[in-house]
Amino acid sequence: MLRKLAVTALIVILGIINWSIFSKEQQLHDGQIVYLQLAPVDPRSLMQGDYMALRFTVAEQIYHALPKKEKHSSWTHDLPASDGYVVVSLDNKNIASYRRLYQQQPSENSERLLHYRVRNGAVKFASNAFFFQEGDGKLYSSAHYGQFRVSKEGELLLAGLFDKALNKLPIETEQE
Repeated sequence: MLRKLAVTALIVILGIINWSIFSKEQQLHDGQIVYLQLAPVDPRSLMQGDYMALRFTVAEQIYHALPKKEKHSSWTHDLPASDGYVVVSLDNKNIASYRRLYQQQPSENSERLLHYRVRNGAVKFASNAFFFQEGDGKLYSSAHYGQFRVSKEGELLLAGLFDKALNKLPIETEQE
């Protein structure tokens, strides 16, 4: 009996994990493309290999628009942990620009809701880091945009980094 219960639990857990993977793959395939301008920083992590820390212009604008705690010590953050939505407008290349924080107001056709999280006093989207193979940091040094796939619910998945001309990085060079 205990063995059947364990096998059933394992099947349920594997089913949930596989459904989660499937839904993220569907979002990467079918989600709306949105580009967020970024300001990359290139630290090294000895435990995780090479990666680029990502800060987004829209995230900084959200930070400034959110109400801050009046009193906080050096041990606390001026923004409490929270989740919310930001309204962005998309240009003809799907580059997002901050419009306002979402507060149940109607939006226009050219606007999109994006989900954000505030953690440890910082505004974050799907990811605040982009990992790449060790030694490939220079290939991403011209990154100017993060490309996200956005679900109907406003959840973002980072799909890649792009340069100022919206070329996917790393740029493939033709070999002769």
